Amino acid sequence: MSRLDRWTLFSIGLRANLLQATWNFERQQGIGWAYALLPALKRLYPSREQRLDRLAEHTAYFNTQPTLASIALGAAAYAEEARADGKGVDADGMVRLKSVLGSTLAAMGDRLFWFTLRPFAASLGVLIALAHREPGLGAAALWSVYALPHLALRFAGVNWGYAAGPAILTGRFRETLEQVMRWTAVLGCAVLGVAFAWALAPGGEPRPIAVQCALAGGLGLGLVTSQRARPSPTQWALALGVAGLVLARLRQG
Repeated sequence: MSRLDRWTLFSIGLRANLLQATWNFERQQGIGWAYALLPALKRLYPSREQRLDRLAEHTAYFNTQPTLASIALGAAAYAEEARADGKGVDADGMVRLKSVLGSTLAAMGDRLFWFTLRPFAASLGVLIALAHREPGLGAAALWSVYALPHLALRFAGVNWGYAAGPAILTGRFRETLEQVMRWTAVLGCAVLGVAFAWALAPGGEPRPIAVQCALAGGLGLGLVTSQRARPSPTQWALALGVAGLVLARLRQG
């Protein structure tokens, strides 16, 4: 019978939002990880001395994609529950478990959020802003599509990891996540194509050829820079936005 109730798992998900609050070069997310897992340790280890020993172990080095870290937290809570009952992994096994989950989720999370969901959200926001001529509405759509899945996964991931345990990434869950990434990328390309067509010919009226060339060049530059780690796509976007504002001001003057 499970010893961790829904409120405990919810508390872990809530604390997972502060995973990187104490990020440092030595342990990276280690302290935040231990803080997030503390509600489970309090229920599993009534003895204060034993609980503090486990807590100290979990402050060791850990690093992964911050949002999907909730899945690893749920799996670690499952493993700690078995450990408290005298079964499952020992201290070294817990280190190996965290290492495997952390590296795997880091690779999957980067693809899911940075290279799939972020471009999709940006394309959708641009399309809505163009269609309604309301930049604020486009920005709200971008934020909602990008941020709400993050928040949902913070909590749902803990439950998924706890339900499946350390084997969470070896079954159907991983295949489902891969499908989500694949279809989100396809939808992102479709939305980007529609947004680009709308920008070239709003309302069916083509823009001047100079504007069309500028838009095509900007799209190409954006696609190239989005694949570069440094400078980041955000830095490129901000720099190009400032350059666009300066050019618009000069033209008006």
